[in-house]
Amino acid sequence: MAKKREPPSSKELPETFLDHETYGYPRTFDPNFKGPVAKRSCTDVLCCIIFILFIIAYILLGLVAWVHGDPRRVAYPTDSKGHFCGQKGTPNENKTILFYFNLFSCTSPSVVVNLQCPTTQICVSKCPEKFLTYMEIQFRYRTNKHYWMYYSQFCKSPFVKPAKTVTQVLLDDDCPIAIFPSKPFLQRCFPDFTTKNGTLTVGNKTIFEDGSGKTRNAVELRTAANRVNKILDARAIGMKVFEDYATTWYWILIGLTIAMLLSWLFVILLRFTAGFLFWVFMVGVIGIIGYGIWHCYQEHSNLQGRPNSHLTIYDIGFQTDISMYFQLKQTWFAFMIILCLLEAFIILMLIFLRERIRISIALLKEGSKAIGYLPTTLIYPVLTFIFLSICIAYWAVTAIYLATSGVPIYKVISPERTCKHENTTCNPEMFNLFVFLWLINFVIALGQCALAGAFASYYWALKKPDDIPQYPVFTAFGRAIRYHTGSLAFGSLILALIQMFKLVLEYLDHRLKEAQNNISKFLQCCLKCCFWCLEKVVKFFNRNAYVMIAIYGKNFCRSARDAFNLLMRNVLKVAVMDKVTDFVLILGKILVAGCIGVLAFLLFTQRLPTMIEGPTSLNYYWVPLLTVIIGSYLVAHGFFSVYAMCIDTIFICFLEDIERNDGSAERPYYMSQSLLKILNEPSMQTKKH
Repeated sequence: MAKKREPPSSKELPETFLDHETYGYPRTFDPNFKGPVAKRSCTDVLCCIIFILFIIAYILLGLVAWVHGDPRRVAYPTDSKGHFCGQKGTPNENKTILFYFNLFSCTSPSVVVNLQCPTTQICVSKCPEKFLTYMEIQFRYRTNKHYWMYYSQFCKSPFVKPAKTVTQVLLDDDCPIAIFPSKPFLQRCFPDFTTKNGTLTVGNKTIFEDGSGKTRNAVELRTAANRVNKILDARAIGMKVFEDYATTWYWILIGLTIAMLLSWLFVILLRFTAGFLFWVFMVGVIGIIGYGIWHCYQEHSNLQGRPNSHLTIYDIGFQTDISMYFQLKQTWFAFMIILCLLEAFIILMLIFLRERIRISIALLKEGSKAIGYLPTTLIYPVLTFIFLSICIAYWAVTAIYLATSGVPIYKVISPERTCKHENTTCNPEMFNLFVFLWLINFVIALGQCALAGAFASYYWALKKPDDIPQYPVFTAFGRAIRYHTGSLAFGSLILALIQMFKLVLEYLDHRLKEAQNNISKFLQCCLKCCFWCLEKVVKFFNRNAYVMIAIYGKNFCRSARDAFNLLMRNVLKVAVMDKVTDFVLILGKILVAGCIGVLAFLLFTQRLPTMIEGPTSLNYYWVPLLTVIIGSYLVAHGFFSVYAMCIDTIFICFLEDIERNDGSAERPYYMSQSLLKILNEPSMQTKKH
């Protein structure tokens, strides 16, 4: 009987070099190992098949939605039967305005929830211009039929004479029981409100009959109209935002182009002056935040003594006109406090993490060497952006067509909120948000795996650049698509499920907000926090699992397990390198976005008239400003994410290297002496060429 082979003792091998999967043996040195494994097989085939079937179903869903959908329902008003007002070739061709039979029904809280007013709505050619009630018309019809001809145009169908009683009209819902002086607003008839001597009036009246025997006042009518206005304000704001974009689109493109060039310049300079650029980042970010603090203080001081500036955000409540918040001292004071805390946080991070930041700067220099040998990696974020844009555009268009397709949905609405079946529907509509999340996460995973494969080929090359394969980025991309679509789909599926649960929690929180007690709110906050933490953890381990997939070509579960074990065996190094390096790169993103944001602010607020003439007469200057800032940050994120993936891959390869090899003549390291020095490893013999 053969004697069982015993593992080496702990005295013979350092613990960090042990492979815990095989009795503690170290991984054997392979002189022919030159980076990512070339001979591979398809992994996670079942998940790949499911993913492809979901994509096919998603495409078919889009085709069905495009065939049966009609986006005009989003933009144009429709009557109670679903007919468009003003549509050519229909009986409503000359009736372009929507008229509400009874605006007082719009005071129900269900109006805001369902985005519909529970009253009959018809298309008319013009709005009413006078006060009239159905009972008044019946009396006047005996002496002058002209009144009925005028009134009947606001009925669902023409009548010869007002023969029905008021009760019968209410039951049949043929005509409004009263009309009021109105004006068209967003193709809807709304009461013509005016203010005289501080008193609200409608058609020069403060009190009037509503047609059902009740006396109403202008304030009650305005309350009802405001319910509908809350629905329409979003469209009005949307039109103004569209006008601002139409005026400033080329300035936005110029700002994003400058952000791209600035990001590219920083990435190139990091190769030569990583330490200098880091302190440029520091000074720039601290200076930009300092300017923000000074600006907030100036605005707060300028509002001293102005009427209503002392009001709080709670006092004015929710307002669709966001500029109203900028007229409050509390708003600028809150901004100033937030920026001061952010400034203090950054300064404290610089003080307490100064040694670790030095290590991160050195690792950035090492990563810049890899990017110098693989310049095509800087182009890959553009490919990821194109893929993400296609996914988002397809989902947005499909969602619009899907929301406007099919047959009408009939909801039970009770103005008095006394019906137990209120807000129930017969045929609820399903939106395939889950597939959208899955696709977005898959595109990101594909980019991470492709970049990891390219940078791994750099690390494991004996002679640089001779041993680096040609077109490493596209080779790694093709390898990931050909062999590991299933594994990438598996990892992105887990992340999509977590994000879907988060969205469900947000939806339930929104719909059940009024019915919640303190205990349920607390539990829901705990669930949100748990899912947020879970999403961050899964993203971290998925990222490292994709690196292992790119190197060894194993399935997702095996790669995730190997990455987890590898990181846990080197947890102190992970704590030092990961977050500190991310912090350095985040500062670079903030600096790019901040520089472009300051220039855009000065341009859109007409504070550079002597140097350059910016756009004038903007409705909301903060709309293009936020677009430029967010867009610049995303552009910078695309470029700096290449650096982040490079450093993560080199770090994983380094950990694999020290566990596979020991620096001896028999098993020399693949890494350079500079990388050993960066990570505080003892200087050992490097592999001789």
